Amino acid sequence: MDKTLLKGLLVLEILSDMEGESRTIDDVAARIGLTRSNTHRTLQTLIHAGYVERDAQNGGYRSTMKMFALGVRQLAGMDVRKVAPAHMAALAKETGETIHLSVLEGVEVIYIDKIDSIQPIRAYSMIGGRAPAHAVATGKALLSVQPDPILDTLPKKLARFTPATIVDRSVLRTELARAARLGYAVNRGEWREGVGGVAAPIFDGFDRPVAALGISGPLDRLSIARMKELAPAVVRVADALSTSLGHTKVTQAKTHGGPRSSPREH
Repeated sequence: MDKTLLKGLLVLEILSDMEGESRTIDDVAARIGLTRSNTHRTLQTLIHAGYVERDAQNGGYRSTMKMFALGVRQLAGMDVRKVAPAHMAALAKETGETIHLSVLEGVEVIYIDKIDSIQPIRAYSMIGGRAPAHAVATGKALLSVQPDPILDTLPKKLARFTPATIVDRSVLRTELARAARLGYAVNRGEWREGVGGVAAPIFDGFDRPVAALGISGPLDRLSIARMKELAPAVVRVADALSTSLGHTKVTQAKTHGGPRSSPREH
């Protein structure tokens, strides 16, 4: 890395830590190990570029909102589809099941990426396909982190697809509350008979739920007990993907219920 750029980044890191307070040139020089004159030249360059400003009252230096604005644009420009493949591949290798990456659109989820299981019997789906959010794991994972006004738009009587489908909105709300506590949601054959799954929500740097990562497979193999065993792996990889998007709140899946610090549940 260019030495001038490195010095500028070090200065910005120090000034950004002050949360709006200013630092003297001597303080900055001491913290980064540069001479006073070298630090002064670096600060002048940053001032000219708009990243640092001089405090008119005490003569100190502080970072401007330009650095924050750059960070916001960087976070906003991140696309979950661009950073997800490596995480999805890791989860596929660990679980051996089909991996889905889904986004919420209204009362449905759209599969925006997937990795098929290597097993001879596997869950069928296609990229671009849709599924009812209340009946699949990725959909329930995303619904579990939606505000109440969004959940209130769901019909009181939901469409039934199998005998296991939750069709009462109040029952679904209870299920979503549990999913929020646990950090993952489960599909027990509610969309397609004999096919289940586990999924966890993915958050961006603004703490917004932007997608869900899940596994699915035949219930003969991916039993309720097996889903419970694999849930921590699903949450761990979803959290890693969230971190890649700038999210900072990482949680662990609960396998026996109980409160958690995150707003997510089963």
